[in-house]
Amino acid sequence: MAALVDLDLDVEPGEFVALLGPSGCGKSTLLRLVAGLDTPTCGSVLVNGVPALERRAPVGFVFQDAHLMPWRTVLDNAALPLELAGVPRAERREAARAVLVDVGLEDATSRLPAELSGGMRMRVSLARALVGRPRLLLLDEPFAALDELTRQRLDDHLRALWDRERTTTLFVTHSIVEAAYLANRVIVFSPRPARVLADVVLDLPAARTAALRGEPGFARETRRLLTALEQGDG
Repeated sequence: MAALVDLDLDVEPGEFVALLGPSGCGKSTLLRLVAGLDTPTCGSVLVNGVPALERRAPVGFVFQDAHLMPWRTVLDNAALPLELAGVPRAERREAARAVLVDVGLEDATSRLPAELSGGMRMRVSLARALVGRPRLLLLDEPFAALDELTRQRLDDHLRALWDRERTTTLFVTHSIVEAAYLANRVIVFSPRPARVLADVVLDLPAARTAALRGEPGFARETRRLLTALEQGDG
């Protein structure tokens, strides 16, 4: 059975796009195609005009699980992509320290994954994805398994990082609230096989704070997304 059908989607440089749909609809498959981890059976996926499987520019990928190496410190886990790329030790560790500051883990560089909370482990995973300064950041429901308060705090952190760096970002989620809070644009998918139900540019302020979640405008935008999902479910 096909995972995606009739998909024609363009993402502009610097956009933060959420991919919203029910669990198992094909969102993660799309992310893997963009990353070049899977090969499409038909059609094409281009990143900066180059087929995803042939791309040269670095792409950061944050999976649903942190996938940290348990025997490596936070610093060495974050530095891993640069190590694999052959970057000298001093240089890669300096770069890793910088991104760990960005994600608020500057005091945890010598700790092992077993000593971290779930939210901290996901921050290390995010730092590892960012250490190569990717032009494209892909996130596959990275905060779904976390408690609500931790999830909201990491959403705040991710949005602040994007606001500063403007890295092109694709964020997979099945949470309407998370999609509306993080993204500037939301692609709503049907149940599997995924097809686009709606392409929604959110009418929300650029600055996202916790207070936004309680404002009437935010409720209006989440209703738009819910309506699109319900149409597909029907």
